[in-house]
Amino acid sequence: MAGRYLLEVAANSVASAQAAQDGGAGRVELCTGLELGGLTPSVALIAMVRERLHIPLYVLVRPRAGDFLYSDIECEMMQRDIETCAALGCDGVVIGVLDADGRIDSERCKPLVRAAGGMGVTFHRAFDLTVDPEQALEDALALGCERVLTSGARASAMDGAPLIRRLVERADGCIAVMPGAGLTPQNIAALAEATGATELHASAKRQLPSGMRHQRPELHDMEGGEIRSDVEQVRALVAALNA
Repeated sequence: MAGRYLLEVAANSVASAQAAQDGGAGRVELCTGLELGGLTPSVALIAMVRERLHIPLYVLVRPRAGDFLYSDIECEMMQRDIETCAALGCDGVVIGVLDADGRIDSERCKPLVRAAGGMGVTFHRAFDLTVDPEQALEDALALGCERVLTSGARASAMDGAPLIRRLVERADGCIAVMPGAGLTPQNIAALAEATGATELHASAKRQLPSGMRHQRPELHDMEGGEIRSDVEQVRALVAALNA
């Protein structure tokens, strides 16, 4: 069974991306602001990670936290970010735009997919806020997306496993359905078995202790150490998947 599954790691720094690669991940989704659900990384971060990775690099293109109902200016910003990713040699981008009624906004997504050119496109967890996930899957496929990232519209992918299973069956290999949210070495194999998914997504992150000697206790929320993908957690996830 080795090699049947691919683990994608959401990495928020050069160090996290390197840890993902060293731990055996098959693909990196690069972002910043993991605590906000992920935001578009800087040009410098994208470039530096691209220089260091030999596994596929996808970049999250999300201009702000909050919902996925975007203005014209925000859509233009995303298009320019996608063009930058293409110029830097990235393998793909991760996008998502909804309309006010909870449907994939295909008209706003089409220019983003066109801007991707030869890069792959993943539709991110905006998918989980759609009113009809099965129709959203068809819409993502029609746009030309390679995959959707989903927790099955629940807080964790394990809780959403029944819907993910239905989506995998409906996709029938035409588009990948990639579970993400709450994956651990203890549950990832069971989730793969329950859903039939062969691509899975995790951040494998931990918070490092701060190296600051001077601290200000009343501002403790500003003093935590770096949040980083952990190479041993990545290895444990990969090992559990392919055991």
